[in-house]
Amino acid sequence: MLSERLRGWTDGLRETIGRTVGRLGISPNALTLVGYALNLVVMYVLALGHLRLGGALVLFAGLFDALDGAVARATDRTSTFGAFFDSVMDRYSEATVLFGLLLWYLGSGAHFEPALIYVVTVGSLMVSYARARAEGLGLECRTGLMTRLERVALLSIGLMALQARITLLTLAILTNLTALQRIVHVWRATRQQANGASGRDGLRAAR
Repeated sequence: MLSERLRGWTDGLRETIGRTVGRLGISPNALTLVGYALNLVVMYVLALGHLRLGGALVLFAGLFDALDGAVARATDRTSTFGAFFDSVMDRYSEATVLFGLLLWYLGSGAHFEPALIYVVTVGSLMVSYARARAEGLGLECRTGLMTRLERVALLSIGLMALQARITLLTLAILTNLTALQRIVHVWRATRQQANGASGRDGLRAAR
């Protein structure tokens, strides 16, 4: 996935920025809230129909969203609640940005784009939920094409290029495809577990 590669490429830079911001005494959770506030601004800009500016701000807010985790790691302030809070606010941020687009299209009398936004929202939430549910069952689930980083990048580029409809259509397809990929991944993982357990039971019975 692009997100995993990008994390590897930018480890040093993120650590440096995290230490620098951490010296200001700002808590990671406070940065999470600031990141969400930026996405509220994006929502307002998109609701007014300024798609190109909104696209640029989507990218900026997305980059800012990564600060909380970098600061937490650099200042040794990671916590279970912080990871949970960051993940929940990421979902709110994504839905907030899409809501801004929804308001714009509803106000302009469009019908196709609002339907696409609904499908994108559901697909994005299902991508995140599939991973969270799998990890809650003790399974790793990071597979798939459209993680949050890819979604933010594609939406930003599409809006700045004034190609919102094709971007939303692409996201509608790929987010739900990613959710399906994760379902298949978990199905295979659980099948392997079941087969492994059956093999061990058979070996014990043979003994």
